[in-house]
Amino acid sequence: MAAENITVSPLSGRLGCEIAGADLANLSQDTFTAIYQAFLDHQVIVLHNQSLSPDDLLAVAARFGPLADYPFAKGMDSHPDITEIIKEPDQTSNFGGMWHSDTTYLPEPPKCTLLYAVEIPPRGGDTLFADMCGAFESLSDGLQETLQSLKAVSTSDLNAASLRGDHLESGSMARKTRQSSHLQSVHPVVRTHPETGRRALFVNPAHTACFEAMDRAESKPLLDHLFAHSIQPELTSRVKWAPGTLVVWDNRCSQHCAINDYDGHRRVMRRITIAGDKPA
Repeated sequence: MAAENITVSPLSGRLGCEIAGADLANLSQDTFTAIYQAFLDHQVIVLHNQSLSPDDLLAVAARFGPLADYPFAKGMDSHPDITEIIKEPDQTSNFGGMWHSDTTYLPEPPKCTLLYAVEIPPRGGDTLFADMCGAFESLSDGLQETLQSLKAVSTSDLNAASLRGDHLESGSMARKTRQSSHLQSVHPVVRTHPETGRRALFVNPAHTACFEAMDRAESKPLLDHLFAHSIQPELTSRVKWAPGTLVVWDNRCSQHCAINDYDGHRRVMRRITIAGDKPA
């Protein structure tokens, strides 16, 4: 695949690719069309060696769709649509440090997320991704049929400190006070991707509490099986960051986990989420 000399190289056998040769600050429509197709094909796209001001980052994000708000953190003072995620050397907890898909407790979870690396530790701080289409497709026919009739409850109350950054009290990750601390939505356990038509598991251990009309004890055995099944090594890929790396992932068909293995070092990222639709 090529457009204006870009190349697309898969990260693993399941999902993710690196795109080389694109200058995101000066992006033609033809090049963006090729990048967007890679996003649909691979679910996660990685572009290294970019030099993006906050305005540049917003311009790139707007090509993917309307920008969405993050309910539990304020944006940068100068650019409210960009959330800075900062881990200082003296902090031991990180933001997003467990498997999840972003804010599935909203009625319309995000389409995708853009994360741009500003400052990176000398080692560690990678991000793992999991292919939720592959997770569904590799289940038995009988379980696939069962799951397609189920819905699940997602809530912001599960694992709130890790996923919302409650422990990060300085900088732009400070908690918003205007939002409720409890958000909840019900979604299909299996959703159909609105652009590719592929079916994907749409549950995650960070936010999925139980199946609709079941309690947590009844739901736990099957949910635990699905959570473990979804993150088998064969279904994952790993992104190694560098300053100037931009990663865009599709929240409709993937999960991710930020690895917390860089205590004593500073990490600064800028994040934008793109509005999604109601899972169907």
